[in-house]
Amino acid sequence: MNSTQTIEQDDTELSILESIYSSGKANDSPRQRDLASSAGASLGMTNAILKRLAGKGWIIVRKINSRNAQYAITPDGVNEIARRSYRYFKRTIRNVVFYRDRIDEAIARAKVRGADSVLLIGISDLDFIVEHACDRHGLSFFKAVDEELAMRASSPLVFAVYAEQRANGNGDGALSGAHESSLYLSDVLSGSETAR
Repeated sequence: MNSTQTIEQDDTELSILESIYSSGKANDSPRQRDLASSAGASLGMTNAILKRLAGKGWIIVRKINSRNAQYAITPDGVNEIARRSYRYFKRTIRNVVFYRDRIDEAIARAKVRGADSVLLIGISDLDFIVEHACDRHGLSFFKAVDEELAMRASSPLVFAVYAEQRANGNGDGALSGAHESSLYLSDVLSGSETAR
């Protein structure tokens, strides 16, 4: 099992633990099918995870009848939710710092090359980081969801930043007529960031 699979499994386990915890506060035990749906996992995978969680003492499974079971979180399960949530939070902060540094470096290089503004093309979860980098380096920041409209607004002084999610789904090429360099946020996310 590689680290991505481990993280996904941890996320699925955490989702199931949180669902059981939330339903316990409402005195409404979820069905296994509901847990699978909320975690985005198959019913078989959810069953295996529930057995593993019970084996670790994080949940209690009580058979109501041959077809139904009731799930309850244990104090150790609550502690595990807190531990994993904290670990997830730390990982998220570490990633945000990594992305901020890479994006800031690219924006700084664009300014040195003569760009006076940055155009973020597409819908991005990182737009606040791009905007912050622009503020830090004194560049104007603009957003365009539609790439075709963005192409009409481009100029030689615009540094194009392509969002990880693009409206037209096209990941090719830079803006025609745009500044000679551009940045693809999908490259930043994958760790292969290169300004063009």
